[in-house]
Formats: sequence, C-alpha cells, structure tokens
Amino acid sequence: MLYKDKIDKNKIPNHVAIIMDGNGRWAKQRNKLRIFGHQRAVKSVREVTEAAAEIGIKYLTLYAFSTENWGRPKEEVNALMTLLVRTINMETKTLNKNDIRLLAIGDLKSLPNSCYKELQKAMKNTENNKRMSLVLALSYGSRWEIVNAMKKIADDMTKNKIKKENINEDLLNLYLNTCNIPDPELLIRTSGEYRVSNFLLWQIAYSELYFTAKLWPDFKKEDFYEALVDFQNRQRRFGLTSEQVIRQS
Repeated sequence: MLYKDKIDKNKIPNHVAIIMDGNGRWAKQRNKLRIFGHQRAVKSVREVTEAAAEIGIKYLTLYAFSTENWGRPKEEVNALMTLLVRTINMETKTLNKNDIRLLAIGDLKSLPNSCYKELQKAMKNTENNKRMSLVLALSYGSRWEIVNAMKKIADDMTKNKIKKENINEDLLNLYLNTCNIPDPELLIRTSGEYRVSNFLLWQIAYSELYFTAKLWPDFKKEDFYEALVDFQNRQRRFGLTSEQVIRQS
C-alpha cells in the first residue's frame, strides 16, 4: 500500500515546514559541482509542493536560503541567486494554475535587487490564490527574526504605542515575519542531519520533528507522504499527560 493511501484525511497538518538539506552532497556523490545539486533540488520542490496541495495542506514553508548561507563561496551564492530568479519566474504560472499563493519570510531587502523584484512580482501575481500558501524562507534566520522583532517592539515602546506590561507571547507573534502564518505542526529535515539550523525556533516550540536520511534532491512525493503518516501516528500532548489528551479527544 502506498503511503498516500494510509493518510487520514481528517488529520492533515495545517502547516508543514521543511529544511531542504543535502543538495551539495547529492552533487558531490555524482562528481558534479554543488550548483548541480541545487538545480536538481527544484524538481523536489515542485513535487513536494504539488503533493502538499493535493493532500490538503494549507501552508508549506521551505527553508531555501539562510542568513548563514551568505558565508558560502561567492560563486555558489551568485549561482543560487540566479537559479532563484529563474525558478520563480518559471514557476509563477504553475502556482497560479494550481491556485497556490507565494509568500516569503526573511531579510528580503538583503537579496540582490533582481531577486527581490522577481519575488515581489511573483507574490503580487499569486496573492489571490486560496488553495495553499507556499512560504519561501530566504535570507532567513530565526535569531535575526527575533532580534528584529525586539527592535520593532522597542521602537513602538519609545513611541508609546505599547507598554511593557503589554508584552507577551501574542504580542511578540505580531512582530515576527510569520505573524499571519500558523505555527507548523510538522518540521521535516532531509539528509540525515539532526538539527534545526536556526529555522523557526519560536514557531516550532511544539512541532513534531521528522528526520530522514534522504538527500533533498531524492525526496519525492511518497517520502513526503511517509512523513505525514509518521506524524499522524504520534500523540501530541503539549505538556499534558496521555490520559488528559485522550479525555479531551
């Protein structure tokens, strides 16, 4: 039986986030340049986005480029940015065809101007789509996001827009990049690494974590569905006991 057929349609997570890792290693295994792995990764992005929309997920967030990735060799960063512009340009029509809205989080102003403009254009062109939101994390780092939120809160305090006693979790959420996006219920990481790499640290406080040894360019629809089945077989307790969760269900 395929994993897709095992999925309980009544327990679909609202939001899935993915750390797409392993592109460079995938290319190295084939004696290719790292950018070859990034190019091949686009196919997996397309497949998983399609799979998520088909199964009924409302938000899919992909960790595409971190704040730390700027420290990679210049030629790789330049190639990645060029690939990003080309991919966004090519995929906008498909996103509209599938009723998928494109969103982005991160320090977007730090992107090259051509990338920033292409991204803004694609988000504008897909803003009315309702089936699913595809969120790209670009030049994103969770510590940067939280520090940025603190600065905005401090600015508003000096302007007397908020008071110290008003600061709580709900208020902080309003200042994060993800203010209009629900927290992910499931976080997937490929390539066999067991870490979250400064990704959505605040938002994944109670997310279920799923790790797979598959490198991202090898991660396909059935792999995604397998992660969903694993998620559905877990009991999410949020600090309660199993007995309390059962009584509430």
